Amino acid sequence: MNDTPFLLPDSSLVKAANQFVLEASPLFLYHHCMRTYLFAQALGRRDRLHYDQELLCLGSLLHDLGLTERCDEGHPFEIDGANAARQFLLEQGLSTEKAELVHTAIALHLSVEAEQRQPEIALVRLGATLDVRGYRLEDIPSEVLHSILEAYPRLGFKKAFAEVLTLQASRKPGSALAQAIKSGGLNGLLHAPFTE
Repeated sequence: MNDTPFLLPDSSLVKAANQFVLEASPLFLYHHCMRTYLFAQALGRRDRLHYDQELLCLGSLLHDLGLTERCDEGHPFEIDGANAARQFLLEQGLSTEKAELVHTAIALHLSVEAEQRQPEIALVRLGATLDVRGYRLEDIPSEVLHSILEAYPRLGFKKAFAEVLTLQASRKPGSALAQAIKSGGLNGLLHAPFTE
């Protein structure tokens, strides 16, 4: 298998989800979602995990919908994102069981609990955490990392993402995100081993 697979799974559902995220998100956030998927794939291969490629892709692509204006309903962003993703996927004809799996992957992607769940859920968290904080970066071959960053540049990700998260926290002071930021939770992002 190619170590740098930049093609999304070839399904009408993935194409629709990709278009939805692209239209709803600023480009830096869309690139983050794509890198999340590619890093998740790379870690899944490294760890020899068996998972549904389409569901992993959907969870990765849709995991930050709650940070977009279109899908922000005033709840913690991971919940708004999970709800928006589930609704979108059900409207596209995905089974309730599979839509619930994607919902869970998104709702839990900020929690270490996700890493104890099935691979599709664990890998969404791991891919996102790698891109945000550099967690397990050493498990990605340098040529794969370079290819991913070349295909989906970070576009000032640290600064832009910190601004979006800070705005979310100020609007939702009771959320887990707000509590994490109060405890220095942005340090992992701002000091991640990426230049931007």
